Amino acid sequence: MNSANLSDPISNVDPAHLGHAHTHTQLIKASFNPLIRPYLVITIGFTLCITFIGIPLAIIWFLGAGQWWARHYFAKLECELGEKSLRYRKGILVQVEKTIPLENIQDVTFIEGPILKHFQLSTLKFETAGQSQGQAHDMQLTGIINAHEFRQQIMQRREALRHPAASLTANQAESATTARNEQTVILKAIQEKLDEIAEMMRIKK
Repeated sequence: MNSANLSDPISNVDPAHLGHAHTHTQLIKASFNPLIRPYLVITIGFTLCITFIGIPLAIIWFLGAGQWWARHYFAKLECELGEKSLRYRKGILVQVEKTIPLENIQDVTFIEGPILKHFQLSTLKFETAGQSQGQAHDMQLTGIINAHEFRQQIMQRREALRHPAASLTANQAESATTARNEQTVILKAIQEKLDEIAEMMRIKK
């Protein structure tokens, strides 16, 4: 038997895997439902129709201005969930970008009214504590795909920031389990090679 083959099973295992596992929090980018465009056209248009002065504007809106606005508004929508903050951006001529620390989020409410449900949309309402005077202010995001799942991810990351010890313990336990499994594979490969060497020596005798 070629002596080079004795190390094959062992060399297949990357020694770097024996180190501590490093976890990286992934940036989650929300996707928005395209049906938010007709929803905005209809809701804003009917809002303009409420007042007599707004009726001429509503006609212009429904003739094409609303569709142009909704299309560009949708294209500019962004929302990203990071390790410690939630960032969103919206607007056309005047873009508004805001970053909210996850620790300041008090609650996230899921809203789905009849009109929203008709367009297969929902709204996430964020209640955040003010950083200066402790007053609360609300922020709403409409049209996020899989809003329930996105809400759950926000709450999980918020809890990880509020209780870092519990999160760290879970990560350490996972890393220790992974390291033990990798060490077991290497030890098993070494044992198999020792058995092969012992068998070869027995045959030669």
